[in-house]
Amino acid sequence: MAAITFKEKPVTLQGSEVKVGDKAPDFSVLANDLSPVTLQDTKNTVRLFSVVPSLDTGVCDKQTRKFNEEAAELGNVKVLTVSVDLPFAQRRWCGDNGIENVQTVSDHRDLSFGKAYGVAIEEMRLLARAVFVIDSSDEVVYVEYVKEATDHPNYEAAIDAVKRAK
Repeated sequence: MAAITFKEKPVTLQGSEVKVGDKAPDFSVLANDLSPVTLQDTKNTVRLFSVVPSLDTGVCDKQTRKFNEEAAELGNVKVLTVSVDLPFAQRRWCGDNGIENVQTVSDHRDLSFGKAYGVAIEEMRLLARAVFVIDSSDEVVYVEYVKEATDHPNYEAAIDAVKRAK
């Protein structure tokens, strides 16, 4: 498993670590209207999963805004921000911040995404900061488990991976 820290303290990640070349694991999360969202709901397109602990924190806010800006330029790419924030809070946050190019989804119900992608923090019931790029054939083509959960991901590397994905 990836070794990460949260505010410099080691945390335990639940689930299986995902690696480049793996088939993307399926999951079931909730859209802001409480409808289920699975991997297959975004099939046949390149996907970027931006995973954050909570939208109501500074780094998560900036990460989601950055990928929202990038998504406007990427064309046929689906960008999903995954957190354990309640769907109602995600909808409010998006509305308050003009987020229109990223879909926020909630893993609050059962940590399905968190466990499938190895980002569920056992001690906190939050998700570790990570970025995954999945190509249109469901192959994982980019993975970043951010070593310190309060740090930013490598935005350039993630966007480059999206641009190279088919």
